[in-house]
Amino acid sequence: MIPATRDLTDPRRALEVDDLEAGLKEPEFDRLEIPEALGPVTVVVDDHKIKRFAFTQDDHHDWHLRASPFGGRRIAHASLLGNDLVQLFTTVYAASRVVGLHTEEQLWFDSPAYLDEEVTLSGTYTEAYERRGQGYVVMEASATGADGRSILRHRGVEILRTRPGDVAGRGSATPTAVDERVTGEVADDAPGLDASCPAPGQVLPALEKTFTTEQAAVFSRIGEYVRNIHNDLDLARAAGMRVPIVQGQQQFAAIAELLTREFGTGFLAGGWLRVKFLKTVDVHEPIRVRGVVTSVEDGRVQMQVWVRRADGALSAAGWASAAAPSESSVSTETEQ
Repeated sequence: MIPATRDLTDPRRALEVDDLEAGLKEPEFDRLEIPEALGPVTVVVDDHKIKRFAFTQDDHHDWHLRASPFGGRRIAHASLLGNDLVQLFTTVYAASRVVGLHTEEQLWFDSPAYLDEEVTLSGTYTEAYERRGQGYVVMEASATGADGRSILRHRGVEILRTRPGDVAGRGSATPTAVDERVTGEVADDAPGLDASCPAPGQVLPALEKTFTTEQAAVFSRIGEYVRNIHNDLDLARAAGMRVPIVQGQQQFAAIAELLTREFGTGFLAGGWLRVKFLKTVDVHEPIRVRGVVTSVEDGRVQMQVWVRRADGALSAAGWASAAAPSESSVSTETEQ
């Protein structure tokens, strides 16, 4: 039996295999099968995988690198396995021939993954539809711990093949009529978050990020020899972009970082985050992550969250919830 690795695919295969994507399907809408099984794949959340993610996100929180409130054990970042779930379709479709666009991501955070734990990822394409000339596909997937517990549950929507430069300006997704509109606007005198006593109208502190070419490339699987519009300049330009763009999932992880820092265990074990990706973000383009509490009911904090680009436009907008934290469960900034 081949031992599990930290990646969806083992890059060491390149020593013996010429075409790493031989036998995989072309990522085209008319080749979809609904339903279609994706995976399963077993990955190891080892020290390298955690530190690699910490680099891509510039998130070096103590809980991931030293010890956490979960029995003192090191844990993975909340959405460390999120991109693995998003990319599960590349176990069936050729990853380096994908020119898609992630339009919506939703994760349920049931429990953290522990250092050196083997996690099984499995998913299914459950739905496909066409809208405005684009072919969309819906994936439902999960990450399950070695003891059978649920770690993450995922639902994502993606345009399977497109030219991102043609849709980036108009926004790749917009909230539907049933969604509570997220404007990303807060009053200048809005109160800051009191994590020990959250209340409607309180604003989460801003988290500022700038994802570099190197960070985006590593996040987007360059270490597995996957080429895409996030890690390859030529492919990005062929898709109508001037430079590679940051994965929506990488922005999603920044929102998850903010929620982890403010709500601690209340987010890592029982949190929820749904985000729609509205406009693309270039590598080296500063972004600002924020959120506001909309309600506190039945021990849960409901929020709107968003990411704003340097030009002021919203690149992502969504909704989140976490268990109302106690003083002992709130994460604080740690010594670096």
